Amino acid sequence: MLPRLRRAAGSATAGQIVAALAIAAFLLLFLVLPVAQVMIAAFQPRGGGGFTLVNFVDFFNTDLFMRSFWNSLYVSGMAVLVASVISLPLAYITARFEFRGALLIQTLGVIPLIMPPFVGAVSMQLLFGRNGTINLLLQDYFDITIPFMEGLNGVVLVQAIHYFPFILINLSTALANIDRSMEEAAQSLGSSGLRLFRRIVFPLAMPGYIAGAALVFIKVFDDLATPLLLNVKDMLAPQAYLRVTSIGIADPMGYVISVVLIVFSLLSMSVSSLALRGRDYATTQRGGGGLDRRRLSPVQAVLAYGIVVFILLLVLSPHIALTLLSFATVWSFSPLPDSFTLAHYGRVFAESAGYMKNTVLYAGLAAGIDIVLGIAIAYLVLRTKMIGRQWLDYGAMAALAVPGVVLGIGYLRSFYDITLPGGVPLATLWIVIVLALAVRRLPYALRACTAALQQVSVALEEAGENLGATKLRVIRRIVVPLMTGGILAGFVTSFATAAVELSATLMLVQSNADAPLTYGLYVFMQSPAGRGPGAALGIIAVILVAGCTLVSHLLIERHRRRSGATR
Repeated sequence: MLPRLRRAAGSATAGQIVAALAIAAFLLLFLVLPVAQVMIAAFQPRGGGGFTLVNFVDFFNTDLFMRSFWNSLYVSGMAVLVASVISLPLAYITARFEFRGALLIQTLGVIPLIMPPFVGAVSMQLLFGRNGTINLLLQDYFDITIPFMEGLNGVVLVQAIHYFPFILINLSTALANIDRSMEEAAQSLGSSGLRLFRRIVFPLAMPGYIAGAALVFIKVFDDLATPLLLNVKDMLAPQAYLRVTSIGIADPMGYVISVVLIVFSLLSMSVSSLALRGRDYATTQRGGGGLDRRRLSPVQAVLAYGIVVFILLLVLSPHIALTLLSFATVWSFSPLPDSFTLAHYGRVFAESAGYMKNTVLYAGLAAGIDIVLGIAIAYLVLRTKMIGRQWLDYGAMAALAVPGVVLGIGYLRSFYDITLPGGVPLATLWIVIVLALAVRRLPYALRACTAALQQVSVALEEAGENLGATKLRVIRRIVVPLMTGGILAGFVTSFATAAVELSATLMLVQSNADAPLTYGLYVFMQSPAGRGPGAALGIIAVILVAGCTLVSHLLIERHRRRSGATR
């Protein structure tokens, strides 16, 4: 049997075959099976058995579901539009002009990503809500109010402010890689100003913009907690959650909605690829050169700094409000808190130690699993000629297209009926939360490990084997140590993102004793009395993720310097 498998796997060793089969089994069991269970249930009649399209007919004939569908599309599209309006000035000003503080602006622009969006929803209400700071001041001085946070507007604003860094990062990189000679050629033909940007600069940066916009669309379309906290339930992800939690896992409509979420996640990825097909964005000089930086006139400098400061104040407002709320005794119907206290932090440390411990445990185990799988998949893909090895990479990366709420529903569907001794359902164990987090964050660790292994010379491995070392010993003593920087960066990235995951954990948590920090945040934020402690817990979460992100960047830079020094 083994020789037959080895012939089918090309030149792979027995150990590599076993590793590939183990990885495939993990992905099949904890990614493919749950998603398949969701999709199968969507096509089954109530009570199970058979095949039917009646559930989808019911979906399209139900006003609530169709309104939720169009609302989700509207919110996602508008969030992309608002995020673009925020990102374009920051990216263009810092790339086009000799702008002091450009690096600081780029850094501050990424900060919104380190706070869970549903936490930002609460703090945004305090600033921009009906009785928030801005509207109270507008009412006092101008006798008007603006519905910033009413209904879908609130979801759009919160999501755009949270996810715009995806566009900013990708667009800034694309602008830095533009071939300067193309811009100079257009200028020599009389193009300048807005026409130059519209006809030359922005089209050349389109790949970066499309990549960022697609990510924003997918993230917003799949988000669960932000609409729920803003009491907006007529969107697809909240409806999927509410159908399963209020009616039960036997209700087919929750699965139909989940299939729609998956299809549109995949569709948005496909559309972003099709939008760039057939066009050439290549540069003719190494590195592109970037845009020709210009000096700002005094008037332009005032205008540019005014725009940048306004945008940064807007995107950092959730963090400012959350910090104030975490120290506030009372903040209601007033522009600022009445007074300040440390009591919320005292309550959090007294009552939420379990949340913090669980978060470190779950995120640590999930990141560890991801690193082991990431190293193994990267090695099999890059260092072997095993037939079908690329499918391991494709399977792991497919987790990006699966919304957290869908994966959580799939786990309940797949593992709830499996009972352990004592009658305890398998899906209620905390280890299932760890597995869900590991699957959700595997793509981040895999990409980090792949990048690290690509920088390890094959000649070093061959030298070790020529000296008599086995492949396993070469991997353990040569490959893994040389990948250390990338491995640590991947671990920290997976840990930080798993620590703020809520969609999947909200479906799987069965008791407060097993709940992670984000679940505790969600529970605290449900009531006005709990929002002070919730804000304090949110600040702790932000510090945790920010620290992990900083460590990740330092590890990546250290790894790059070492790689450069050895060349």
